[in-house]
Amino acid sequence: MRRNSITLLKFVIAAILFLAAGPIAMKFLFRGKTYTDEYVETRGKMPVEPRGTHDYNDEVKEFVKQKIDWHNYKQMAEDENRVGPGEQGAAVILSAEEERLKDDLYKVNGFNAFASDKISLQRSLKDIRHPSCKDMKYWNKLPNCSIVVPFHNEHWTTLLRLTYSVINRAPPELLHEVILVDDFSTKKFLKDELDNYMKEHFGNKVKVIHAERREGLIRTRLLGAKHATGDVILFLDSHVEANVNYLPPLLDPIADDYRTVVCPFIDVIDFENFNYRAQDEGARGAFDWEFFYKRLPLLPEDLKHPSQPFKSPVMAGGLFAISRKWFWELGGYDPGLDIWGGEQYELSFKLWQCGGMMVDAPCSRIGHIYRKFAPFPNPGVGDFVGRNYRRVAEVWMDEYAEYLYKRRPHYRSIDPGDISEQKAVRERLKCKPFKWFMEEIAFDLVKIYPPVEPPPFAGGEFRSAADDLCIDTKFRNGNENFKLDNCIKDGKSGGGEQELELTWHKDIRPKKRTVCFDVSTSVQKAPVILFNCHGMGGNQRFKYNIDTKQIYHPISNQCLDCDVGSRELFMNPCDTHLETQKWLISDVNATAVRKDWSER
Repeated sequence: MRRNSITLLKFVIAAILFLAAGPIAMKFLFRGKTYTDEYVETRGKMPVEPRGTHDYNDEVKEFVKQKIDWHNYKQMAEDENRVGPGEQGAAVILSAEEERLKDDLYKVNGFNAFASDKISLQRSLKDIRHPSCKDMKYWNKLPNCSIVVPFHNEHWTTLLRLTYSVINRAPPELLHEVILVDDFSTKKFLKDELDNYMKEHFGNKVKVIHAERREGLIRTRLLGAKHATGDVILFLDSHVEANVNYLPPLLDPIADDYRTVVCPFIDVIDFENFNYRAQDEGARGAFDWEFFYKRLPLLPEDLKHPSQPFKSPVMAGGLFAISRKWFWELGGYDPGLDIWGGEQYELSFKLWQCGGMMVDAPCSRIGHIYRKFAPFPNPGVGDFVGRNYRRVAEVWMDEYAEYLYKRRPHYRSIDPGDISEQKAVRERLKCKPFKWFMEEIAFDLVKIYPPVEPPPFAGGEFRSAADDLCIDTKFRNGNENFKLDNCIKDGKSGGGEQELELTWHKDIRPKKRTVCFDVSTSVQKAPVILFNCHGMGGNQRFKYNIDTKQIYHPISNQCLDCDVGSRELFMNPCDTHLETQKWLISDVNATAVRKDWSER
């Protein structure tokens, strides 16, 4: 009793003296507690030690642990004053002469590298986070981080801009190292020139590792992870830029529980002009039963807290932070996965089923260049993606693997190789069944992406009643326009992709593809573009009025219209008298279409 009273008295005295004399008083009272002395004197910004090894009193631990503001306001102010090509994340506009010079670099990179070369290596980005992120505070003691970046034949300025951005916008005490892992590049400047540049400008902060042969994305990440010595590994792609205060939001949930994996919001850097913009304001990662990456809507509780991390079933790909300890407890990536494909599912399923958790952090934003095309061939042999999917399914999906095989029957005949080590990981960690994952974590996935997909409401050609022309998407990709063209069934030349579907998702898309008609404005002649299907309605929600033959877009309250002269497609106020707003669809499920139309 007396000992407890003395301890309490010391704590009260410490609190009073701390306010008066700060660290000196604490050092006097808790003499001999070496870690505590150093911890207080450095304002709590020390690397995390393994749990249970801290040599200080519980009272002191609670006293010094607090949430703080990690923003670098001086740097943010300097960035706001920067001007020049691409500054503030703005688009780079090339002159007519420069447009003629860009093609050679475009062909070898899949993006406009000529525009990249005009931008500062330390360009500023606009802070596009939710306003409440500016008020967010994180633990004053966070784990430090090793950033691992695999690359193959990456362009010089995009690779360097990545490096500057992750270093400049991270608190120095939290960024342990940056590891660039060269997957056997053939560009000469990615050898000695890169090594010398990094050593000259960053010293020991940046390490460059060169693979001795082409390994592919997955094994290159593993190679980098094996060299990492930080508490946390942050995997990034080689053509990204980190935005304001990106690192503390990724580390904070891991400081609370080392089995938590954290993903940043991934913004878009335009492949043509390097404009930096938001992709959206968040969604939960998912998949369909062909293993295409999909997204689920945020839950109502998540929407109430736009700056707080939210749980996500599946990661998008190569941008995530994970405790180094947890990564290797999980066995890292399955080393039997070849090149790329399926690795995000394997790791997502594994970490959830084996006792971990994954969240997206809205206040950490990192921009990514989505290439216009892949500029170099993959080094894989045969259907390596199918083989990867088979491995993931056989190890982690239990009876649910059958749904994948029904969509892709040839996967059954692919030899997955030796999966005994992966099954041993599952046994060692006493991992839960996939049924648990589907019912507890991805509980609403089957509502949006059912294992047995319902038939479309309507499909075939979408022919204009104003002329014998059909909507033709011509195999174009996201963010691209499309027009009318001669109808293929009429035997005229010029047609490309005219098999469309009004799907049970209530969107319109080319058959067997995952890009959808998308309208984002409600002005007259509003453009219609293709955009990655998300299955969540909104800009991609369409209805077909079987009586008037109009295609209606509820969110803009307009109808699909056209100009048969220019063959342009657009949205206009609905008018049942206009032939240009009437569309003849080959196959229509009248019952389903009428039911959908009646649902206002």
